[in-house]
Amino acid sequence: MEKRQIHSLVRGAFVLTLASFFAKLLSAVYRVPFQNLAGDRGFYVYQQIYPIYGIAMTIALTSIPQFLSKLLVGQSPLEKRTILRTYFSFIAALSFLTWLFFMVTSKWLALGMGDGQLAPLIRVTSFTFLLIPFLAFYRGSFQGDLYMVPTAVSQIVEQIVRVGIILLAAWGFVVFDYSVYRVGEYALSGSLFGGLVAWMVLAHYHRKMTGSTLHFTRLLAIKRPTRKARIRFYREAGMLTVFSALLILFQLIDSFFVVNGLIFSGVSKEVAQLSKGVYDRGQPLVQLGLVVAGALGTSFLPALTEYLRTQKFAKFRFSAMMYLRLTVSLSLAASFGLALLMPFINYTLFKDFQGTWTLVLFVFAIAFMAVIQAFQSIEQSRNKVLASFKAAVCGCVIKFCTTGVLTALFGTIGASLSTLLGLAFVFGTFLHFDELQLHQFWSQRKFGWRLVGALVGMVGVLFLYDGMWFLILPEKWHRSTTLMVSIGGVGIGAITFVTLALKLKVFTIREWLFIPFGEKLLRIGVKK
Repeated sequence: MEKRQIHSLVRGAFVLTLASFFAKLLSAVYRVPFQNLAGDRGFYVYQQIYPIYGIAMTIALTSIPQFLSKLLVGQSPLEKRTILRTYFSFIAALSFLTWLFFMVTSKWLALGMGDGQLAPLIRVTSFTFLLIPFLAFYRGSFQGDLYMVPTAVSQIVEQIVRVGIILLAAWGFVVFDYSVYRVGEYALSGSLFGGLVAWMVLAHYHRKMTGSTLHFTRLLAIKRPTRKARIRFYREAGMLTVFSALLILFQLIDSFFVVNGLIFSGVSKEVAQLSKGVYDRGQPLVQLGLVVAGALGTSFLPALTEYLRTQKFAKFRFSAMMYLRLTVSLSLAASFGLALLMPFINYTLFKDFQGTWTLVLFVFAIAFMAVIQAFQSIEQSRNKVLASFKAAVCGCVIKFCTTGVLTALFGTIGASLSTLLGLAFVFGTFLHFDELQLHQFWSQRKFGWRLVGALVGMVGVLFLYDGMWFLILPEKWHRSTTLMVSIGGVGIGAITFVTLALKLKVFTIREWLFIPFGEKLLRIGVKK
């Protein structure tokens, strides 16, 4: 591959990562006002069906575009057209059958989730699958030309439109007294309208580049792709879908087992639904925590790609281990910090203390998912996805087998435990397939012990901070007060961790430079 193409590829990956960063941030933030407006039961209704949309979005945004772009890179216009014709009718048929499956089985799926009234919401969400071939083929075609901007812009616009409709639906619950199920239908319709607007954006870019839109009727082919081509699609696009949508698949399993597990334990249906809504408060917190980990990936991706291109494998391994060290450190600090401040954060964001212990456990998913995503990025940069797929399947099996049992025994705390257990098995599977011995990052320069020291110091300071405020604050709390306490706690926790990390030399100078504002922090540490 020419140097210019490599440069375009790296720059394009950077643009896509930034767009993903913004989309994830937006996706995390909107859930808080939605819960505040629609309440825990409205949040439960939305979150029960959200994973179906999440899977469709992963397919349309990640798995099929990446699969197609790999086939299209470096091909002549005629060969590109042949490849698109080979797969379009096949993927369109699969999308139609998936839509039809959800339409036909919506009632049974809703009953399987423990709530028959969710059926209309499943049917509304299923229409998103009909957009997959159009969105995916536009994005795959652009990415095959190493042009990532249309994919990035369409992703951001899609999220803005979807989130706007979701918040309007929640506002309708307050103003027009809609039922929570009607609010859920309107909110989930945002995925369809967002997808349509994204399609328009992609068509605009294609018209701008070529003078015409992509004529999908010309891509239709009666003849199915060969068996070899179908197997390749199932293997590559399927694996990309599974490991890219790991947390979404965990949420889908929760949709079927948490409410039913609570009801099995003797809880009433209404209380079980409210408890699921409270449990789902953990989702935006985890997503916000993972945004930081995504920013680290943005910093390391160009370097890892360049080292592989120039066959500097020793430097690649060194950078990968540095990436893991930083990811582990920052994600563990974020998990412990959020866990210790959870009573104040829970009250600030969601107006009460319900489910605090459930959320305390759940936020440790940040640490697991951040490290898992780092391993996935490293494997993808090496063009190896089999280990990621096996790890994701292993985690989903454990999550599937334990969620109902642990929820019935321990309530939503058990549901959080099942998530952590599933993620722990994903992480363990990555270590099992760690042929580069990247896990040795923990023992280099006694990194593990230095990190533990910094974390213990931070936990001790925040524990005292919590105790002080529990003694000072009156019995009746106000959200403005807990907001200030939460912000203060985040600041004190961050200052304590950074100070101890500098004193204990947790990171090397080079590693500090990869952290946002790391150079300034180093200068402060040197002055001290």
